[in-house]
Amino acid sequence: MVHVIDIDDPADTRLDDFRDLNSSDRRPDLPEGKGLVIAEGVLVAQRLLASRFEPISLLGVDRRLTELADDLEGVDVPFYRTSADVMAEVVGFHLNRGVLAAAHRPPPLELEEVLRGARTVAVLEGVNDHENIGSMFRNAAGLGVDAVLFGGSTADPLYRRAVRVSMGHVLRVPFARVPEWPRGLHVLRDNGFQLISLTPNPSAVTLAEAMTGDKVALLLGAEGPGLSEYAMRNTDVRARIPMAPGTDSLNVATAAAMAFYERVRTAG
Repeated sequence: MVHVIDIDDPADTRLDDFRDLNSSDRRPDLPEGKGLVIAEGVLVAQRLLASRFEPISLLGVDRRLTELADDLEGVDVPFYRTSADVMAEVVGFHLNRGVLAAAHRPPPLELEEVLRGARTVAVLEGVNDHENIGSMFRNAAGLGVDAVLFGGSTADPLYRRAVRVSMGHVLRVPFARVPEWPRGLHVLRDNGFQLISLTPNPSAVTLAEAMTGDKVALLLGAEGPGLSEYAMRNTDVRARIPMAPGTDSLNVATAAAMAFYERVRTAG
């Protein structure tokens, strides 16, 4: 059973894994710091507890402990039970969701491991907004994307905000980095993937026309600049989402959702 420990002192060092979550240089989920994963809220904590991420401890109010009772059965970690006011002082803001879970970051998955058995993957270049990253993982989980891959400079998918916005799906959908970007895309091609670049360029074919492969990798770039020309030259086809006159682009997470749905539709 989980070990319930009551704490009423916000300075208690046992709560340090949850301290200063809004701090730019001290927060515990910085990869170069403690390198923890922080799950916020009951649903996200449930998904963390059911994932490959090894929990260390939880912090929350009594009501959330009751709600998580079934999920915590057999989990051998402490649950630090406290008040909402103490939680707010520890984390640095009032936490409406009433519970946090901390876990270790496991070793990163290798690209070949993530591609094994996959038929649809998303590949992100330069996407540096944590909310967009989180939204894309949520979209990926909902629309049957098997993995998310990172190329170039991308935001940390395990930052607390990305984990929260993904509704915990970043803990479930496998992800890996493409080495030697973008030359490393040849690994996907060697594994039978058709590489499709998403671009607003009106000369590109539509997504429906582009998706001809049994296995598909959809490449998406950052807000504003989009995919680099260098990356697009390493793909098989450039595709666009048909847009109404007078518009030129969509939010990248929205574009990803439409591309994922088009893949579901064309794949039957």
